[in-house]
Amino acid sequence: MKICVLPGDGIGPEIMAEAVRVIEALDLKFELEEALLGGAAVDATGDPYPEATRKLAREADAVLLGAVGGPKWDSLPREQRPERGLLGIRKDLCLFANLRPAILYPELANASTLKPEVVSGLDILIVRELTGDIYFGQPRGIENRNGERYGFNTMHYTESEIRRIGRVAFEAARKRNKRLCSVDKMNVLETTQLWRDVMTELSPEYPDVELTHMLVDNAAMQLVRAPKQFDVMVTGNMFGDILSDEASMLTGSIGMLPSASLDANNKGLYEPSHGSAPDIAGKGVANPLATILSAAMMLRYTFNNEAAAVRVETAVKKVLAQGYRTGDIYEPGTMKVGTKQMGDAVLAAL
Repeated sequence: MKICVLPGDGIGPEIMAEAVRVIEALDLKFELEEALLGGAAVDATGDPYPEATRKLAREADAVLLGAVGGPKWDSLPREQRPERGLLGIRKDLCLFANLRPAILYPELANASTLKPEVVSGLDILIVRELTGDIYFGQPRGIENRNGERYGFNTMHYTESEIRRIGRVAFEAARKRNKRLCSVDKMNVLETTQLWRDVMTELSPEYPDVELTHMLVDNAAMQLVRAPKQFDVMVTGNMFGDILSDEASMLTGSIGMLPSASLDANNKGLYEPSHGSAPDIAGKGVANPLATILSAAMMLRYTFNNEAAAVRVETAVKKVLAQGYRTGDIYEPGTMKVGTKQMGDAVLAAL
């Protein structure tokens, strides 16, 4: 079982080191091999998704990623920017389904900016379509038209793309509380009218799952007004990008949240929901728990090892109960630790 390890940029190498230690401690005989992606790859090869990484990612059973990007590369041509590497690997591996849980651990209720009674017990799963929509649509670009600059992008979805992600969401809801909310903007965008139509057509195949629909602006408001009304949410690429980051902050810190991006056969790319945080890179203070929990998702979805996944998640819960906190989730009365110390605590809990 081979895992392609992509530390990436910024805090990526630091948090990845702790996740790798946890994986190795499980003694499951994985073969781990590192490669470059993002800014680190640009610096070394000029390409954010070099051929050597592409080859390894295709051969591996799963990919574990740290984070990519940073202002250092913002002035590069768009095709050389680190984010193009991330979009590239998602497209190359056909990773169309992004699963992003937003779970509020009881010990972190005070870390949320919302009142504890609003978010206590929060457990949402956002299913985001990842390889279509306006992020990949053509034509796109910036041109000079009639003497001024003109920027344009294209939003589109095929029926089969919507149906494919819809089935993932319905199946996920079936394993949870059997409630699915599909998010669109059908009152303005024809693309998402098709989205709503296809989701509605799918619903009779899952009679045990309650399907509701919500416009994206209302969904954004409801997430901060009454987030516990949701169980599973499914939406397109751009709306999912925004809503999943919003949902992550309900939990107090984006540094706590894992994600999985899967193909049709559950081969996946697993990464924390947060970015590369270049402002704290190299300081040893970043929170590695989202990356460690991403490794747990990898054990569950790609390697079908529920026992190992639960073991890792239980260790994280134990560490939080013991009062260990990195700076992003620290509050008076808890123990403030760095990246490696948090990794040590999880290993001890294992």
